[in-house]
Amino acid sequence: MYITEKRKLQRPGRRTGDRAAGASGAGAAEWVRQNLGFQPDTAQERVLTTQSARVVMNCTRQWGKSTVTAAKAVYQASTVAKSLTLVVSPSARQTGEFLRKAAEFVRKLGLRPKGDGDNEMSLWLPNRSRIVGVPGNEATVRGFSAVSLLLVDEAARVDDDMYLAIRPMLTVSHGALWLMSTPYGKRGFFYETWAEGGSEWERVRVPADECPRIERAFLAEERRTLGERWYQQEYQCEFVDSVSGIFDRELVERAITKDVKPLEFD
Repeated sequence: MYITEKRKLQRPGRRTGDRAAGASGAGAAEWVRQNLGFQPDTAQERVLTTQSARVVMNCTRQWGKSTVTAAKAVYQASTVAKSLTLVVSPSARQTGEFLRKAAEFVRKLGLRPKGDGDNEMSLWLPNRSRIVGVPGNEATVRGFSAVSLLLVDEAARVDDDMYLAIRPMLTVSHGALWLMSTPYGKRGFFYETWAEGGSEWERVRVPADECPRIERAFLAEERRTLGERWYQQEYQCEFVDSVSGIFDRELVERAITKDVKPLEFD
């Protein structure tokens, strides 16, 4: 996955065309190859170079979604001066892990990672761009604004209230929004976005049998061990119903109608 050959590193913000490149994502895959030593696979290259402002990634476990989005975050921060990339995860531990991956990429640029002085989990670059991580707590995230890139990691496990609180951060900046996760049942904003989000969303699905780093023998063992339901969810990107439900979700939805008139009482 990683290129070991030493190369001359491109410092952040040195080209006059960097702002446009960072905003569009064009050239991102080549940039991370040359500057971060990260070799994306076909699906990862697709998400790095997408022109879409709304991306929802439905990915198998161990595909590398946190790694590729950390590379995207460093690319954005390096090529767009004074930009703010905000990373939201379900817990402080997961957010911290994401920031550690981003910090390793910053070191690849020949820079010493340091915080912004205001946020505990943050990275500050010499071009005054920031990458800030926050855990999935709606009460702690409302102070941010003018976000250039909003990344929601493990989105299926982030509360809906948190999602509703962070979306307005893109109002003025017209920033990009990425949702990344393995499915966690037919519930929540991640599932609803994937199933009914509309044409503005670019959908990226990467099941385990399409990931070149996951061995087929391992998947066969996991299928036997986990059982079909959990295997389909964790490795095949399927949104499965909870085992506690008596009726299938789709069956219940088909039974609901708006044609029934409400009862009226005198």
